[in-house]
Amino acid sequence: MNVTRNVLVNRVAATKIENHSIDYVPENERHARLRSQGPFWFLGNFHFFTISIGFVGPGMGLSAGWTTLAGALGIMFGTLFMAFHGSQGPQMGLPQMIQSRAQFGYRGVILALLATLFVFVGFNVVNVTLIMQGLHGVFGFDPVLVGTLAIVLGALLSIYGHDLMHKVFTWALIATLPLYTIVTLALMLGASPQPVSATVTPGFNWVAFFTQFAIAAGYNISYAPYVSDYSRYLPKHTCPKKLIANIFLGASLSGAWMIGLGAWLAQQLHATDALASLGQVGDTLFPGFGSLVVIVSVLGFLPIIALNTYSATLTVLTGVDSIRRIRPTRRHRVVAIVLISMLLLACVFSIHGDGIALLHIFLLMLLYFLVPWTAINLVDYFLVRKGRYAIPHFFTPSGIYGAWQMRGISAYLIGFAAMVPFFYIADVSNNQEVFVGYFARRLEGVDIAWLVGLIVSGTVYLLLARSIDIQVEERVIRAIGTGDSTSRKRAP
Repeated sequence: MNVTRNVLVNRVAATKIENHSIDYVPENERHARLRSQGPFWFLGNFHFFTISIGFVGPGMGLSAGWTTLAGALGIMFGTLFMAFHGSQGPQMGLPQMIQSRAQFGYRGVILALLATLFVFVGFNVVNVTLIMQGLHGVFGFDPVLVGTLAIVLGALLSIYGHDLMHKVFTWALIATLPLYTIVTLALMLGASPQPVSATVTPGFNWVAFFTQFAIAAGYNISYAPYVSDYSRYLPKHTCPKKLIANIFLGASLSGAWMIGLGAWLAQQLHATDALASLGQVGDTLFPGFGSLVVIVSVLGFLPIIALNTYSATLTVLTGVDSIRRIRPTRRHRVVAIVLISMLLLACVFSIHGDGIALLHIFLLMLLYFLVPWTAINLVDYFLVRKGRYAIPHFFTPSGIYGAWQMRGISAYLIGFAAMVPFFYIADVSNNQEVFVGYFARRLEGVDIAWLVGLIVSGTVYLLLARSIDIQVEERVIRAIGTGDSTSRKRAP
């Protein structure tokens, strides 16, 4: 009887519009399950966007085998960061960017918010562009209609929020997993269209290898601002090690698989459009199967658009609350989603260009913007404050975290400035350099800016954080009345 009741409760919850946004999720409302995290983040990378990342290496002369290796190593490296960020959700019950007020301050967090908002909106611009180009190329669909429908459906799903999104992610995984498995096996067994004759034999070069590694790493590091948004409904007693393992395995396995698939499609077919190439391979098995793969791929990708819109909404509400305090409601969240979707529509239809070129440049840029933030946030959580925070003080500029935290702001700016001479940004489609830093030129295009940013930002913050009086913060936490960092009350 209790099992039946719980199933009914979960089904009803999945059809209700989510109440919470940037506020604390009380423990009696933590209804999520640990086992949902692995499949959720597996699907997060299990789509044609990730396949497109595998086109970068072959486009720079890297063989499919080396591209697969570089992509897998990069994905695993980036997933480490997102997995450790994900462990913060159950402990704190807050969206990721609210937590960053401890490092940047109640108002100073706007610096990090601008970087993450660029990530969320930018991802969806590339996402929708790839869908528009793919469906136009395969079926001749009107790009304007396709783009509008994709954004509207993503907005509707994000309005319903956390519970329904988890359900839809599960359904999408069930639909896409067998199809991508068949396509992968078909490609491995040689059941693909007539290979395109190569003008240049792909091989190995360090620039392409490190570029592929950096793009793959940046791809999963870009999930760092998301993860707590979708793990904050887990019970506080959730084992951090098991949660980290679930997120790591889910996101890294699917990411490595899809990048490898993209690499072989690029090498064998000279693919530049993931949807079109999937359709071509599918049609070699039997007529119409390729069209089915394309349609299911697009439908299974819509939750990813919703994921970006949802997290962008939390970022916008955090920014508004940092300027003028608000009491977050459903109405605030719905209005923010509508505004973000309108901005997305404007960006998609005003920015023109090749989807793969946009993808390459965008992933590098988001890596540059996010690396300093992720280093600062993880150093603070695991090395400085060790997961101990006064939750009510995240919601007031007069709390212990203050309005402006120059430690985090300084570490971010110093880390970003240190990265600039190592930037290597190029348009791989047209083989043109966009920006090459002084040291990147000396390294012949090998991009290690992300590594410099991690080391410099993390080290600078750790040194500056030595002035934080942890004992004072501990007394404040105990005074809240719970003895830990999970007070349900907002500070006055």
